[in-house]
Amino acid sequence: MKSQKHLLGTEGRLALSRLVQDKPLLAFDFDGTLAPIVMHPDEARVPPDMVPLLAELAQRLPVVILTGRQVEDVRHRLGFKPTHIVGNHGAEDEVQGPDPALVQALAPFRARVAERRHQLGAAGVSIEDKSASIAIHYRLSPDPVVAREVIDELVAQLPPQVVTEHGKRVVNVLVDGAPDKGDAMQRLMAQYGCASGFYAGDDTNDEPVFERAGHDWVTARVGPRLDDSHARFFLLEQAEMAEVLRQMTRALDPVA
Repeated sequence: MKSQKHLLGTEGRLALSRLVQDKPLLAFDFDGTLAPIVMHPDEARVPPDMVPLLAELAQRLPVVILTGRQVEDVRHRLGFKPTHIVGNHGAEDEVQGPDPALVQALAPFRARVAERRHQLGAAGVSIEDKSASIAIHYRLSPDPVVAREVIDELVAQLPPQVVTEHGKRVVNVLVDGAPDKGDAMQRLMAQYGCASGFYAGDDTNDEPVFERAGHDWVTARVGPRLDDSHARFFLLEQAEMAEVLRQMTRALDPVA
């Protein structure tokens, strides 16, 4: 695995400029990528300086959002109209919605959560039921160690076909074999007739996109360089995403 390079370095900027000339699919994670990570997830929004840049790009290229949130949750947080939104880590398309079988597969775990709701709340753990997946948040817990112990007990006995994925102060409960972000990206590339793509994300559920990216794609992990990530480039922090968008728009109008 090659060492990641900074996307806003010389090589990264050149790669971005070349890519947008090929009419790629531009895809973005939401939390930690388009929007800064915030203590209260309900407060997350795309920063105002990025909204017009995204809107301009969406008028000229397919711009899609691949998020762990539900589609309707993220839609009003964007400030612009993307070409397509896929939620629930790839399992919820905005057109078809989530597969009812995925929702049903999580029913036994929902019952387990209900039995432990008081214990979870006392530890500062909150549950976000997104139909096709369930997120267990502990970002606001006063004692993350205790919170993790409570969560570990909760997920110690999972129903068949149910798995966990650990993210940043969150444990996602998913149905094994459900479409992930990598599946969604490949499907949307075909749907919109794009031979190349861009994707940026900041967490473990973004790795399936990075792993399956073509050699001519531009992929970026948001956060300090991680050489065990499959992303080609990295960004130091979410705030650098605005300059990435500016680089793309400049490359579409090289004379401007």
